[in-house]
Amino acid sequence: MSDEGSIARFAREFADNAAKAGKAAEMLRKIKDSDVDVGATPKHLVMRRDRVELFHYEPIAPRKVEVPVLVAYGLIGRYTMADLQPDRSLIRSLLAEGLDLWLVDWGSPGRAERWLTIDDYVDDYIHAAVERVCRETGHDKVTLLGICEGGVFTACYAALHPDKVQNLVLTITPIDFHADSDDPAVHHGFLNIWTRSLGAADVDNLIDAFGVLPGEFMSSVFSMMTPMRSLTKYNVDLIDVVDDEAKWMNFLRMEKWLADRPHHPGEAAKQWLKDLYQENQLAKGDFILSGRKVSLGAISAPTLNVFALDDHIIPPTCSKALGPLIGTEDYTEIPLPGGHVGLFVSSKSQGRLSKSIAEWLAARD
Repeated sequence: MSDEGSIARFAREFADNAAKAGKAAEMLRKIKDSDVDVGATPKHLVMRRDRVELFHYEPIAPRKVEVPVLVAYGLIGRYTMADLQPDRSLIRSLLAEGLDLWLVDWGSPGRAERWLTIDDYVDDYIHAAVERVCRETGHDKVTLLGICEGGVFTACYAALHPDKVQNLVLTITPIDFHADSDDPAVHHGFLNIWTRSLGAADVDNLIDAFGVLPGEFMSSVFSMMTPMRSLTKYNVDLIDVVDDEAKWMNFLRMEKWLADRPHHPGEAAKQWLKDLYQENQLAKGDFILSGRKVSLGAISAPTLNVFALDDHIIPPTCSKALGPLIGTEDYTEIPLPGGHVGLFVSSKSQGRLSKSIAEWLAARD
């Protein structure tokens, strides 16, 4: 092709992209927050304790698994990642599999929650939610489904309160926070490395200055983990989907979830960063909650451990470490393709995660 032809093609592509960029800007100007619905699967409030709320999801299919399932996400993000939109929702997919789903929502912690600890979240809030679910359903035990940091909370609860847990399901959950040092994938574990590089005084100063681990700060940390993606998504990805309404809304829902990162309560954040990420106390058996050591060997409930093979935030080696430490003989691992968030929202993973969980629970109901 001649130089003149190349220049003409470049001019056409430039004009086309400029038009798409203008269209995207106009669409963004018109759209309202309420138009981008996340976490929309119907549910009703059952209990409120401080800022923490317990919800019960409305059934959408005949019940196939009787034991109620209590879902707990972490404090780092919002549970809406598991219910992003109807066709990309772990929550909706599990309901379609006939599960009885309940959810604990941590709300929006602020400076008033400065002194809340992981002890409070495990032994107070989760315990209160479990007791209420049991009372509402007539069951003596529940299945706990923990996601990411919420998986750490539920694993700790299962170790400290084995009499209340029928089954334990963990997804993308870190157990050995130092296992990434042996991970062959160089892009795995950036968060672990960064956190271990901080001095104890750095963590204390950050928390003491704000009273919380600021959500905006953690958003910037996660953006640095994938710098090129962060730089190009608004001037490449957004333009690419502007003519496809479904993809456009998919993009906006994901961005809404990413932007809605809550603050992490101060003292709980110190435990998370220092006791777990830096000192690896959970895997060592030295993590103490409410005056008791958390021994993963005390977990007696059947346990399903699901992790993502290309997870750059929680490397699979950090999750797989649970196997040799857990007390139950009924232990199952399911490695699935995808990344930390992609495991829940990717179109390729839809159905695989929910079906794996539902089939495993049905076999133990």
